[in-house]
Amino acid sequence: MTQYQEDDVTPQTPAAPGLSRRGLLLGTAAALAAGPLAATAATARAATATTAAADGRTPKVLLIGLDGTMLNRIKDAGAPSLTALMAGGLTAASSLYANPMAGTLSGPGWSTIATGVWPDKHNVKDNNFTAPNLAAYPDFLTRVETAAPALSTYVVASWAPIANTICSGKVDTRIATPSAEYDTGTTSRAVARLRDENPDVVFVHLDNVDNAGHSSGSASQAYLTAIRGVDAQVGQIVAAVRGRATYAQEDWLIMVTADHGHTPTGGHGGSTWEERQTFVIANGSAFPAGSVRHDVRMVDIAPTALAHLGITADPAWNLDGTPIPDLVPDEFDALRPQLTGRVDESGIAAGVLGFTHTPPAGWSIDNSAMGTGGVTEWRGWSFTTDEFWTKAERDQNRELNVRSRNVFAVADSDEWADRTFKGNYDTTLVSPEYPVAGRPTVPVAFTTFYRPEGAQTARVLAVWDGGAPVEVKSFTGDTNGRQRLDLAVPAGASRLRLRFRYTGSNNWYWVLDNVRVG
Repeated sequence: MTQYQEDDVTPQTPAAPGLSRRGLLLGTAAALAAGPLAATAATARAATATTAAADGRTPKVLLIGLDGTMLNRIKDAGAPSLTALMAGGLTAASSLYANPMAGTLSGPGWSTIATGVWPDKHNVKDNNFTAPNLAAYPDFLTRVETAAPALSTYVVASWAPIANTICSGKVDTRIATPSAEYDTGTTSRAVARLRDENPDVVFVHLDNVDNAGHSSGSASQAYLTAIRGVDAQVGQIVAAVRGRATYAQEDWLIMVTADHGHTPTGGHGGSTWEERQTFVIANGSAFPAGSVRHDVRMVDIAPTALAHLGITADPAWNLDGTPIPDLVPDEFDALRPQLTGRVDESGIAAGVLGFTHTPPAGWSIDNSAMGTGGVTEWRGWSFTTDEFWTKAERDQNRELNVRSRNVFAVADSDEWADRTFKGNYDTTLVSPEYPVAGRPTVPVAFTTFYRPEGAQTARVLAVWDGGAPVEVKSFTGDTNGRQRLDLAVPAGASRLRLRFRYTGSNNWYWVLDNVRVG
């Protein structure tokens, strides 16, 4: 690896006693839019990008990463600086993948945050960075330098790979804080840069909460103490921003996030709900005070930063994230208040609300060919959340459903078959009718996660003006991402209805989300 001078990257010195877990881990192998949404998102994006310019302020971005920090424990700790940022802006809990996509580790976590894509694209699977695809999916500071090289970019990190590996050499200043200085040095450097210089994009990484998580566990008093300590450092950094002589002429977007969670007894890398926890706090002109969202993912951080700076993402970048102000809830998301608790799923805690069989207005479920019995929660298409569905059964790849947001639809013949049943799993999700008169083609887009096995089938069928269903798409292999179909409208047709039919018996599952037509 190329060595850099102090004004670029400070090489990491050997870890101080008691602060060596990063070195140990390094050696361990362990766009959302179609149809009406496109116009809506474009309008929102343009409004966000021009807000600062309209009032004469200069847009700037500060991203603070709190390694291994859990949102629920921030609230338990009574952290005043972070609480104030949440009260003044947006708070959004989010969740991660698990293996085989990637472990819940810092390498994939910070790479996902920095690049705006999931690990199946950037290919950072663990902390070894064995074959990263970061040239194809660079960090957002590098994208800033490419699009607007006059802007000043700065990263300072207590974990060296963020500065040395994840952020590229195009970034103006990259500093891996010497281990002897740890978070104290990272904080003082960040404060000095914000106070004395004129940076446009600053990425600060603080590590000690993760250190406490490893040594004592997330349920410990030591973990809460570490959160209060890092909260004080966040307070110093934010004060440096707001104390700038030019602050009134600047439009700062401040975001805070984490790369993973921790088990109550300590450690991460696995697939438990606690390990898969992260969050986004966003404080700035685009975010109403005290707002909460359920549809934000960690991949949204990078495109949100770019959009705030007026840099529009190129579709060729193939980002998974979307600027947060551009996110438009879909019809499934409106079901969240209707979600209920478990019926047959004994592995899900009684207080977790997460499923309904009642579709949104205009949608319906055809279970006329559906077998009987089985697990109630998954008898035909269900509407559920990541927490509820992944807790039904861990380590069967349900954790890889990272591209769905908030409430999504799932047909899960595997989980249904965990109780006595008769017949086949045969269920169809039916959309509302969409007007298509006078159009030669109509675009259909949806997010899907499909895991096949055996005689299982997943078919998309079009019904024109109430006629016979016509197959327009079928899935035969693993599929995880956004799908787009451009359907030719038959001569004289005026109405389109979609049918999503899944069949199987004790096979795997099919997930649908964010269906957009037109």
